[in-house]
Amino acid sequence: MGRTTITVLRVVIALALAGSLVVQTVITPLLWMDLVDTPAWFQVSFVVIVVLGVASMQVFAVCVWMLLTKVRRGSIFQPSSFRYVNVIIGAMAAAALLILAFAFVLAPSEIAPGIVALVCGAALVMAGVALLVVVMKALLRQAIERENEAQTLRMELGEVI
Repeated sequence: MGRTTITVLRVVIALALAGSLVVQTVITPLLWMDLVDTPAWFQVSFVVIVVLGVASMQVFAVCVWMLLTKVRRGSIFQPSSFRYVNVIIGAMAAAALLILAFAFVLAPSEIAPGIVALVCGAALVMAGVALLVVVMKALLRQAIERENEAQTLRMELGEVI
């Protein structure tokens, strides 16, 4: 991966993190005030889901940043990369559950059932993306094994020569 790609990804991540801080500090309190006329359970549930959803996105972004750092240093094919990948999988699974919880919060309200179904579909898509990362983790494991095997063969070849 080139330096330009890594830089662009880091800019996108930095902007997303800055935007998420705006959501946490400005938008969430405004959302709370906008929902003051709704039932308390709805207000609390809605805001908690938004806050936890933003937090899961922040965790995801930080882990991707750390993996980009490992790519730049040429150390992505190390077992320590699994820690970040596992956290990414967890953050995505949590986001899928939060989206599903959001659908359950919306269901008893006056929202059209089609909207609730779309939100459930979004939860399913997010769970699918988490599973895709699980597959990519398996590919990373295979790449690490191949890298270790290649290093062993290089060392043996160096001894022979």
